[in-house]
Amino acid sequence: MMFQAAPTRPTRGVDQLHCETVIAASLERTFAFFADAANLERLTPPWLNFHIATPMPIVMTKGVEITYRIKLYGIPIPWRSRIEVWEPGVRFVDRQIVGPYRWWDHEHRFEATANGTRVIDHVEYAPRAAWISGGLVRRDLERIFEYRQSALPRLFE
Repeated sequence: MMFQAAPTRPTRGVDQLHCETVIAASLERTFAFFADAANLERLTPPWLNFHIATPMPIVMTKGVEITYRIKLYGIPIPWRSRIEVWEPGVRFVDRQIVGPYRWWDHEHRFEATANGTRVIDHVEYAPRAAWISGGLVRRDLERIFEYRQSALPRLFE
C-alpha cells in the first residue's frame, strides 16, 4: 500500500512538533553524524522496526530520495522522503513524498553552543484521517522524539 503525500503544504490540519537537545560534541561532528543516513536507524526506537531500503552509502544532498520501511502496530508502512534543503553545518529538511502522512516536513537545524551543539527538530505534519488518528499520531511522534532526544547524548559519549 503506497500513499502519496500532498504535493504542497495543506492549508488546514497541519500540526507541529518541536524538540531541542544539546549534544556535547562540535557542530562539525554532530552534522557529520546526521549527514550519514545510516545513523537514522540508531536514532529510531526499536518498536518501529525501521529499516533503510535505499542502498548504502547515501550521499546526502538536495534532491536525494531515501526509501525506508517501518512497521507500526504490526502493519508494514513504506516511506520515501526527499531532501528539500541541504545546508551543511546549518540545516537540512526532509519531506515525505510517499508514506503514512498527508504532509511531513522535518527540519533538522544545528547551532553551536558553549557546551557543544544544539540539535533542533521541527516537524510539520498532517496525519491521514486526522479526526480518528490525530491523538494517537501525536502520542507516537512524541514517543519517537523522546527516544531520539535520549539516544543522541548516549551516541556521542
